[in-house]
Amino acid sequence: MKKLKEFIIEKAIFLSGSLSIIFVVLIFVFLVKEGVLFFKYVPPKDFLMGNNWYPLSTPEQFGMLPLILGSLLVTIGSMLISIPLGVACAFYIAEVVNPKFKDILKTGVELLAAIPSVVIGFVGMITLVPWVKSIFNLPTGLTALSGSIMLAFMAMPTIVSIAEDAITAVPRRYKEAALALGATHWQAMYKVIIVAAAPGIFAAVMLGVGRVIGETMAVMMITGNAAVIPHTFLEPVRTLTATIAAEMGESIRGSNHYYALFVVGIILFIITFIINFVADVFLHRIKK
Repeated sequence: MKKLKEFIIEKAIFLSGSLSIIFVVLIFVFLVKEGVLFFKYVPPKDFLMGNNWYPLSTPEQFGMLPLILGSLLVTIGSMLISIPLGVACAFYIAEVVNPKFKDILKTGVELLAAIPSVVIGFVGMITLVPWVKSIFNLPTGLTALSGSIMLAFMAMPTIVSIAEDAITAVPRRYKEAALALGATHWQAMYKVIIVAAAPGIFAAVMLGVGRVIGETMAVMMITGNAAVIPHTFLEPVRTLTATIAAEMGESIRGSNHYYALFVVGIILFIITFIINFVADVFLHRIKK
């Protein structure tokens, strides 16, 4: 009876894992099936390198470069904010804070991930956007900077949680050996622990990037949704995800616009898959 239960549980776990892979493959096949039809009408080079995204104009213009640059700018901005703050917070929780408060702080940071993105976007519209407009004397506060700040706030829980786990996983004998050789606590942290935990910290950063790239509602609400090539963080931008969310409901099924949005989805799928694959590789390196 015990062997039968173990057999059933083992097969159920195997089936769950297999179904997850199958679903991902089916999603990709569906995107390719719909998106590949677009390139019958628009060359890939013109689509990827075009400067104008005017799907409803006559003639239609499907230049994806403004969307790619908008996503890239917002992602870079959010990472510049979230990586140093997230890693510093992870080190504080793992190495500095009183052990009595460690679990409380880590739980509090992780709870931030439970806040819906639409709520974060709404808070950003009410508080951050007017502040950016006033500080930089801009016509509008709906800019890439506003999106970067709010996305950094959303990426922080992922970076802090995984980086803290990586730091905690470093064998304590490494730190004890450094202290025994005369290193200070700070020197042991940045010369020994951070080096040993580097793969895990990198994995945390990559997963944070994946969280930012895949975000939709927050960036749709506070970045201005202007499909133009940005030159600074103080200009409105439009991201790949916001384009799909804003236009899919308006596109006519079977039109070039409809198929173009599926191609945008394919590119997003590939980007997020690569990011998560790299993060997974580094997470497995930690376990080894």
